[in-house]
Amino acid sequence: MKNLTFSLAFLILLPLWGSAQDEDYVPTQAELNKFFNTKTLIVLDPNPISHYNHQIKEAVKNNWDLTEYEFIKYSEYEKYKKDPNYSFLMENIVVFEKDKTKARYRFISLMLGKKVVLMEDMPTLVAVPLSYREVDQEYWSYKLGVILRFIQKHVRLMKKNPDIISDNIFDYYNKNMKDIKGKTLYLVKDELAEEVNTREEIKEYYPYDFKIVTRKKVEEAIEEQDEDIVFLHKVGPQGSRHRARCYKILMGSKDAEFYYFDYHFVKKGRTPDGFLKKDFKKLKRKADGGWF
Repeated sequence: MKNLTFSLAFLILLPLWGSAQDEDYVPTQAELNKFFNTKTLIVLDPNPISHYNHQIKEAVKNNWDLTEYEFIKYSEYEKYKKDPNYSFLMENIVVFEKDKTKARYRFISLMLGKKVVLMEDMPTLVAVPLSYREVDQEYWSYKLGVILRFIQKHVRLMKKNPDIISDNIFDYYNKNMKDIKGKTLYLVKDELAEEVNTREEIKEYYPYDFKIVTRKKVEEAIEEQDEDIVFLHKVGPQGSRHRARCYKILMGSKDAEFYYFDYHFVKKGRTPDGFLKKDFKKLKRKADGGWF
């Protein structure tokens, strides 16, 4: 996978997707319109035994209905990347320009073909974080189906409502937080901070329905598209580094909506890599009709 360089400032303003072109870049209406007339090439991992390749094939076959598509080998990407009649769905390794930690993130990006030399100059419509580069695929690959549904939903939303392209997308999606009390929150124990990794501890700060489950149960909820389930998508270092960011996203397993987004810095011995007590407090406050 090739590296892209993102602006950290841009990540904070539009924390779930962005462009490697410059920190103020957002897709234009012309680019969005063009996309719907392209054929999307799904670029596979160059590692032939990568679990990602199996998962992305299944996820696309079961969830992609936005454009005509075709799977291609990574070695074929260079052949097609400059052709504007194609779009590309692929993994990228992302580094943020001003990030002193030099952490590398794995994103899944939807880009348009363009006659440019560098990948970072290709128009990026959506890019969603999957994990840190060092983190095993077992922590995130089973979520690809619902992430693809979100990507498609977001592209359709931008095309239908172009005003949101220049607005703060963070605010647009965080309005869903108030609806969390009508859902069952699925949480995986090792993605929770130690201070809130039991039912008793969580209930002290979050009175609404939740379950501590296995990753297999989250995967089943995604496959069944259970409309009552919202699950945690955590992008953290999983012990691979001591100082890093931990991103916390709550996603609906059926509607592919984002219900919550926040991040914090992981600091050894101080702030853990996981969903925190203050995250549960924020959810409750917003679900009860309050502010952050």
